Amino acid sequence: MLIGLSVRNVVLIEKLDLEFAQGLTALTGETGAGKSILLDALGMATGARSDRGLVRSRD
Repeated sequence: MLIGLSVRNVVLIEKLDLEFAQGLTALTGETGAGKSILLDALGMATGARSDRGLVRSRD
């Protein structure tokens, strides 16, 4: 079971820490809210192939 997700320097997200409670967790929100970015970050954490464009640059 996934209990948390820490995201650093992915697209628009500089730093984000999520904690998931027991039971069903649903990601909902408006178009453009960043749900797909969270799913991409989760994919990277589990070893899925990724695009280097997802990594935030250090300007």
